[in-house]
Parts: sequence; C-alpha cells; structure tokens
Amino acid sequence: VQLVESGGGLVQPGGSLRLSCAGSGFTFSSYTMSWYRQAPGKERELVAGVTGAGGTTNYADSVKGRFTISRDNAKNTVYLQMNSLKPEDTAVYYCNARRYITRWYEYWGQGTQVTVSS
Repeated sequence: VQLVESGGGLVQPGGSLRLSCAGSGFTFSSYTMSWYRQAPGKERELVAGVTGAGGTTNYADSVKGRFTISRDNAKNTVYLQMNSLKPEDTAVYYCNARRYITRWYEYWGQGTQVTVSS
C-alpha cells in the first residue's frame, strides 16, 4: 500500500496550491480519503475528507470556503485545492485512507510541506 503526496511548497499569503495524493495497493474507491495537517508543536488535525464515491465531504471550520477536496477514482487520486492561503495554514499535510470492514484499515502518506509566508 502506498499513498504519495505532491504539490506542496512555498506560497505567499492569499495564494493557492493544489495537493495531490496518489494511492496504490488497495481498492481506492472503497476508502474514505482525507487530508490532515500538523503544524510545529501542534497535534495533527483533520482538514477535509471525502467518501468513497465522492458524494459527501467535510471540512474543518478553519478551511471552509477556502479549501476544496475532490477525488478521481479512475486515477486513484485525491486532491486538495487550497485558496486564500494564510500563514496559519503552514504545516505538513498528510493524506489518509480509511475503511471499516470488521476492523479499521487505515493508511498514511509521508506528508508534504506547505509554507505560507511573504
């Protein structure tokens, strides 16, 4: 199983980035996919999630209206479009895959750094 994130980098406040996470080794379309982030000295927090078929999304209050999660099951990829970025969005962003079948199956990517700074 692999989750490989890409798209992080340095961006100025007010700018945009799109993160991608490509999954392999599991039935991607059957998993809820989420993005988490962890800033220095803080706990990892949920940013956004999308169900397997893409019909339901959820967002942290801090990113509502600015971030959009989407998925392309044909490409086994989930995206996080981040607009109007703020310095407080600076963190390592992690991709997560999760599914319950008699027990939880959960996988994590290695993370990608997002830095919002002028």
